[in-house]
Amino acid sequence: MTFLAVLAVLISYVVGAIPAAAWVARTRGVDILKVGSGNSGSTNVLRTLGKGPAIVVAIFDILKGALAIWLARALGLDAPMQAACGVAAVIGHNFSPFLNFKGGKGVATTFGTICALLPVAGLGFFLMGITTVWLTRFVSAGSILGALTGAFTAYLLGAPLWLSLVVSALAALIVWQHRENIRKLHAGNERRFGEKVGGEKAS
Repeated sequence: MTFLAVLAVLISYVVGAIPAAAWVARTRGVDILKVGSGNSGSTNVLRTLGKGPAIVVAIFDILKGALAIWLARALGLDAPMQAACGVAAVIGHNFSPFLNFKGGKGVATTFGTICALLPVAGLGFFLMGITTVWLTRFVSAGSILGALTGAFTAYLLGAPLWLSLVVSALAALIVWQHRENIRKLHAGNERRFGEKVGGEKAS
């Protein structure tokens, strides 16, 4: 691995670690890690601050993954190193040094990464995710099924094995990050989309 490749991975990690949710919430006087689910992500922002801030955070987090891939391409790195940069951005988002190595669940940043690496798999991710949320109103279920669909699509399309494995690993990380949500879904007390902290509806 060249110095340039190492530098690109480190930069990608730092970019991914930028805690948009925490910083946007701070402008409203809210510590995002101490409200709602305690995650620094757009879903928690939606529940605590509303749609506008949540959309800003979601777009920024998606771009973090895509920017990591575009940076690697701009530096002339090969496809596996591009994927490594995308993974680094996701890890940075989930375990941000700006938040004492806490963060979000990586769904938006993973989505941005997969879209940049394999757009059709990203499309599968989006369609399954949005359909599941629409039918069930569970963001966690949409995130999990969307990510798994992205991984399945990679294999179905005959993508290189290493790329399918990368997408699968990112999907597995999303499932792991949602382990508490899976327990809540099973118990029947998972919050639905649009439901604010305390059971109120988001405006």
